[in-house]
Amino acid sequence: MALTMKEKALARTDRAAWPPSVTREFQQRQFNGCVGSRLLSQDDRVRVWEIRLRPGERIGFHRHVLDYFWTAVTPGRARSHLQDGSTVEGEYEAGETRHERYGPGEFKVHDLENIGSQELVFTTVEFLNSANKPLEIPEAIATAAE
Repeated sequence: MALTMKEKALARTDRAAWPPSVTREFQQRQFNGCVGSRLLSQDDRVRVWEIRLRPGERIGFHRHVLDYFWTAVTPGRARSHLQDGSTVEGEYEAGETRHERYGPGEFKVHDLENIGSQELVFTTVEFLNSANKPLEIPEAIATAAE
């Protein structure tokens, strides 16, 4: 994941500093393929996810293995814990978009917490025809998007 200068300045790389509950959740959910709060749509080419977090809410750990992009629908601030032990805080503007690509065997595991004062909303689009096989998602989630 390419960090902005602001994110780099706020990055810390010490998993020991994570709250014990976050460390436990990382161990339990690091292979979670649900990269959003709600799957909006899915076909043979893409999965479209929504993340909608009120202030103080977070989406738990999940693993990105597919090429994807996200767009911030609303402005806000968020904190993520990453698999390398870093904790990153960032500010997002409405319409800000970032594309991420993963080669064979590459991935990113992280969570996302809204540390701002207003609802934070992202749309994420995963491309199923990527270098890695899509991770399984629970059938109830996949069926709800059809």
